[in-house]
Amino acid sequence: MNELLELLLANARALGRQGRLPEAMAAYADVLRNWPEGVQSTAASALFELATLQRRAGMADVALDTYSRAIAGGLSSPEEAYLHRGLIFTDLLRDHAAAERELQAALRLNERYVPALHNLGNLYEDLGRLEEARAAYARILALDGTWFEALGRFAMLLPLSVPEHDMVRRLRGALVNPRAREGDRAGLWFALGHLLDVRQRYGEAFEAYREANATSRASVPPQIGTYDRQRQEDLISSLIQVPFVPRARETHKAQDTRPQPVFICGMFRSGSTLTEQLLASHPEVGGGGELAFFPRLAAEFAPFPDSLPHVPEARLESAREAYLSMLARLFPGKAWVIDKRPDNFLYLGLIKTLFPRAKIIHTVRAPLDNCLSIFFLHLDQSMSYALDLMDIGHYYRQYRRLMAHWQTQFGADIIDFDYDEFVHDPAESGARLLKLLGLQWDDRYLSRPASGRVVRTASVWQVREPIYTQASGRASHYSAQLAQLRAYLADLMPVTLRGGGSGATNS
Repeated sequence: MNELLELLLANARALGRQGRLPEAMAAYADVLRNWPEGVQSTAASALFELATLQRRAGMADVALDTYSRAIAGGLSSPEEAYLHRGLIFTDLLRDHAAAERELQAALRLNERYVPALHNLGNLYEDLGRLEEARAAYARILALDGTWFEALGRFAMLLPLSVPEHDMVRRLRGALVNPRAREGDRAGLWFALGHLLDVRQRYGEAFEAYREANATSRASVPPQIGTYDRQRQEDLISSLIQVPFVPRARETHKAQDTRPQPVFICGMFRSGSTLTEQLLASHPEVGGGGELAFFPRLAAEFAPFPDSLPHVPEARLESAREAYLSMLARLFPGKAWVIDKRPDNFLYLGLIKTLFPRAKIIHTVRAPLDNCLSIFFLHLDQSMSYALDLMDIGHYYRQYRRLMAHWQTQFGADIIDFDYDEFVHDPAESGARLLKLLGLQWDDRYLSRPASGRVVRTASVWQVREPIYTQASGRASHYSAQLAQLRAYLADLMPVTLRGGGSGATNS
């Protein structure tokens, strides 16, 4: 490779690191067009890098083809390309059988390739194949005992019938291992907290979760920073102040055979996954999971939300068509598709601008249960409010302020779906919810998600739970630890919960 091409390749890589994807992809294409004969292994490496940029840009089919070209060109570590192809099938195409085939292909080339094993374990979790997930994580730990995330996931999947003593000792040993980084230690603390909580060792569990969040908070990258309460208040105020004007032309469903969206939003851990699974049990409904479309669109419309009244009609129509085309590609033949990204509550003005008749299912839950569940969940650090109990309370208060505004704007188009009511009377709540979509209820929809149906959430720990009542009122086990939060949210809670609920704290 000559010096000029080396410089061009270095420039393409620099553009990719900066996130300038269109420019970086164009630069790689220019390099490959001018690639000399006889250095195909280096060309294969450049193809792999280009395919990875295409994957990041959401260009699924193009990226799959480019990865195949890299493999055919003699890529030095082809198992990496198969891994990335698996990610495309999982994240972009929702073809989980194909994803499994790609990951297995990677392992046939290199049976010790831990990243493929790890993603295979994640996939088995998403599919509810928990025994296979445990086996994948156990295999990782046999190869590398310091792959701490696999240890944490393995601990999270430990059956209740298995005594926890050995696993608690193993987790505590990993926590003091000098090879464990801060991010590893946070995950281990979360796993320990879960292990103790489900075994009703509540005092110890809360201390583990406190350590988990403190450790995660200490390792937040500078570009993310810690939760800024004033900034959040300003954002909510701006969303309230921007006037809502439905401007996008919406085709009547009878004239458009593509799947139509139904939006589920609210706080994380408010029952959105359970609600989606209930609706997706119906054969006419597809479970889209937590789609990133509207947060990305809002970023394109920066400065959002102030820019929204000034976005050209043609741009809105283009966005609407892109969204509906995505749903049709992912869920052909469905009448409805669920977009259940919880924090879409921030974008309801944008959503209703594009889809004026859209139905919004707002999942709600007892405030203390909701906040505690977030504190106990290993969310991405970009959700910085989740790392401190009182920050969660502040975020919750601001969310309630915004939802009260949306209720005045959209009225009956926002349907509150109460998690606590549902788990205590699921048939009545479920039938009412499906009726909103013109669909018939069937008691079989109450069965827990069958193995093979995908459950994916924004959490690091992805679990599948049956409908059960224990999570409703969970905060009563942590009454003393939640005293400050209870006082802060007292005016937002039902009267029966303001005194602290039932149950005593186990310390």
